[in-house]
Amino acid sequence: MDSQTSQPSPASPSPHTFQVDLRGLVDLLSHHLYSSPKVYLRELLQNAVDAITARRAEQPDAPATVRLHAEGGTLRVEDSGIGLTESDVHSLLATIGRSSKRDDGLESARSDFLGQFGIGLLACFVVAERIRVVSRSARTPDAAPVEWTAADDGSYTVRTLPHSARPDPGTTVHLVARAGAGEWLSAERVRSLARDFGALLPYDVRVGDEPIADLPAPWDRSYPSPATRRVALARHCHDLFGFTPLDSIDLDVPLAGIRGVAYVLPSAVSPAQRASHRVHLKGMLLTERAEQLLPDWAFFVRCVLDTDSLRPTASRESLYEDETLAAVREALGERIRSWLTGLAAGDPERLAAFLSVHHLGVKSLARHDPEMLRTMLPWLPFETTDGRLSLEEFAQRHPVVHFTRTVEEYRQVAPIASAQGVGVVNGGYTYDSELVEALPSVRPGTVVSELDADTVTAHLDGVDPAEELALSPFLAAARARLDPLGCDVVLRAFHPLSVPALHLDDRAARHEQARADAEEQADDLWAGILGSLRGSAPRARLVLNHLNPLIRRISSLDEPDLIGTATESLYGQALLMAQRPLRPADSALLNRAFIGLLEWATHTDPGKDDRR
Repeated sequence: MDSQTSQPSPASPSPHTFQVDLRGLVDLLSHHLYSSPKVYLRELLQNAVDAITARRAEQPDAPATVRLHAEGGTLRVEDSGIGLTESDVHSLLATIGRSSKRDDGLESARSDFLGQFGIGLLACFVVAERIRVVSRSARTPDAAPVEWTAADDGSYTVRTLPHSARPDPGTTVHLVARAGAGEWLSAERVRSLARDFGALLPYDVRVGDEPIADLPAPWDRSYPSPATRRVALARHCHDLFGFTPLDSIDLDVPLAGIRGVAYVLPSAVSPAQRASHRVHLKGMLLTERAEQLLPDWAFFVRCVLDTDSLRPTASRESLYEDETLAAVREALGERIRSWLTGLAAGDPERLAAFLSVHHLGVKSLARHDPEMLRTMLPWLPFETTDGRLSLEEFAQRHPVVHFTRTVEEYRQVAPIASAQGVGVVNGGYTYDSELVEALPSVRPGTVVSELDADTVTAHLDGVDPAEELALSPFLAAARARLDPLGCDVVLRAFHPLSVPALHLDDRAARHEQARADAEEQADDLWAGILGSLRGSAPRARLVLNHLNPLIRRISSLDEPDLIGTATESLYGQALLMAQRPLRPADSALLNRAFIGLLEWATHTDPGKDDRR
């Protein structure tokens, strides 16, 4: 026989179906998919509203009512929707993950429905141990009503009922609370949840005899005047978010099916704080914690809106990040941007009130949006040596706009630069240096320059060469004392007279000092590597004010040790005045200088111990 003769193939294994542990699945839903058991009521409302939507697609004049009745640990939810036949019950309610909205030709109308994932009644097992559904089909009027009863162990029964059990089409869902979950089915809790989830639903939804819908939405209502509307929206914001807004911004994006309002926070918040917004999907509250709805720069508003275009996640408690959400985010950001532009053009008082609280948010926007920067130039406040001004006003006063990149650098030079007539902007706050550097792009002809130690020193008056030559022994002693700290000593004459010394450095000097400190503490290998990185950056410098009386007296000393101690004291005082962080070597110097001055003040020789 040929060795290549094919052998009979093994028999194909018989297929099996998964066995679902419903209790385990419910535990998974309650602990991992849903944030709270309260979503059970949203699922019930959602199913009822979808059933009505499906019936009205075939019978436009059909009633649209949902009634909820809670009593004694039970809940009954009735709707006038499309209803189910017995075959529907077997194929839909008993099959996890299948949605009734994908069957019977309704796929094309899915955009009209709230639910997209068919989890439906399964969520009710989070709070109920037993679910009973009685339904009669509007599509098949002659079909008998059907009853589906399920327990949380996964078992269910189906039976038909006499026509008198359900005279009209629609569905009634009965829940019986599981142990420990009765509070979720109490009348008060059901009423509160129904109002929260269904306030914008377009149908007649009631808990008992009390309507829960509040239509039209506050932003869609007619008001006698703009002022009246503003007051009404402020009240709505307070009821919803707990604060009275500075202002409200209409969010109307018809192409995206969005209507709503953004409320401006009355107090400043951190840009890192994630804003939470309320989003309704076709009237049903989807989430109270939508974080990706607006651009990051719009952290100063809280939104509430209704949409029919955004896609929910599987839990229907947040938004799915896709191209539609990205487009909506951009469109809503444009609405807020337009509101700011409108304030700048027509209501400067409201804009000033807004910027006094939220200038950081507008600066964040302006650094990426040249048009917004151009619009906001006359309004955005900056800390400068001329006081708190806009960049527009500051640039009109100074031919060169100097700025520092850190608050510490600004504090070093601000008093001196101001006295010398040099205008400086503090660019150390969030976004400020970026905006100053962008100034020439929106204000052609403006000269912007980062202020460094050389620039400041160049604006200080020099000392007469003969006088400086006479003080060379003093300067040599002072330089010798500060040389180990990587600091040079120069003599200049400047105002104000009350400042005896000025400590100046820049980022390059600080970088070089940090490298030198690391080299000193490193082992031989790393010391060699760090030494090879030594740069030619200028060193920090202590600028002594020759006009200051104290400096004149110190410069007349003829004792090198006392000159050194006095120089160390001036160095430490200059660091403290600039509010610079002190290195361990600087702290040791301050302590040494303080003790040395005390010893000189008590006429004790600091070089000898008093052992008497």
